[in-house]
Amino acid sequence: MAQPGSTPAAGGFTLAADWSPHERCWMAWPCREALWAGRMAEARAAFADLAKVIAAHEPVTMIAREAHVVDASIMCGAGVEVVPLAIDDSWIRDTGPAFLTGPAKRFAGPAGVAGVDWGFNGWGGKYTPYDNDAAIAEKMLARLGIPRYATPVVLEGGAYSCDGEGTLIVTEQCALNENRNPGLTRDGMTQTLKDYLGVHDVIWLAGGLEHDETEGHVDNVARFAAPGVVLAVSPGKPGDDSFDVLTENLARLASARDAQGRRPEVYELPRPAPRLIDGRALVQSYANFYVANGAVIVPSFEDSNDDKARDIIAHAFPKRRVEQIPAVDISFGGGGIHCATLEQPALEAGD
Repeated sequence: MAQPGSTPAAGGFTLAADWSPHERCWMAWPCREALWAGRMAEARAAFADLAKVIAAHEPVTMIAREAHVVDASIMCGAGVEVVPLAIDDSWIRDTGPAFLTGPAKRFAGPAGVAGVDWGFNGWGGKYTPYDNDAAIAEKMLARLGIPRYATPVVLEGGAYSCDGEGTLIVTEQCALNENRNPGLTRDGMTQTLKDYLGVHDVIWLAGGLEHDETEGHVDNVARFAAPGVVLAVSPGKPGDDSFDVLTENLARLASARDAQGRRPEVYELPRPAPRLIDGRALVQSYANFYVANGAVIVPSFEDSNDDKARDIIAHAFPKRRVEQIPAVDISFGGGGIHCATLEQPALEAGD
């Protein structure tokens, strides 16, 4: 579908906040055997359970390879739509489009919804093949009849968090990584984010968690919970992994101002204890939650901080039901609940 402007910002579009009303949630069925290293059955069970929990609050569409449609349909149940599309991996947050909203009366997409199709290179070439995942955003937007803005800039959806009022949080470690966009400067990326996500200000954090193959996705370290409110991962104590970078992140948030001139109020999230499974260090973060219509889906890690993290997130989302579900088997694949999901804004943006 034709674009209604040279860039989303020029067309009046902006990235919706996670808590805006949703038309549906998109997911992708686990399929990369090497990624799950003999734990594919556990991964699929965990993704099916997550889909069922979200489906109680909003429609869920699960993308699956054609050969997996029947199994995915049986495991997810009648409440989850399963559609056959070619994919390479299960992290739709990173491979799907960034859905934007704009004035419904001015644009051809459903109620003024558009999508940004970022370049995708398998998280800096770590996983191949990735050609199907690089094409999935275009296929999704074509299926939905939503205008597509293509950009050669490589970026993943887990790399940014938006407050819905013109402010974005990203990390330098990821967005400026040479394995995505060699030679792209911070000023250049800032302008790209403004042009393609319709934001006015970018808060640059230092980086992400140790062992995170995404090299600093912000959805593992800092997320907006409301305009002016950020949930950020605590550094822990000196000597803990990622202590220095998380301390720097908090310092930058403390000195930042958002697009409305506010200093963000920061709630610190605890960290689960380090965990190894089959020699693999898991990246576990309570910041990797999903905001559904009327609910927040929060991870648990069989950890003593599970209840504390749930209470903090509940405090940040006082009008939403908080549901906590096991996420260790999802984390084994290198992602989390937020990584495995992608919200599509409601047809009537702003309802």
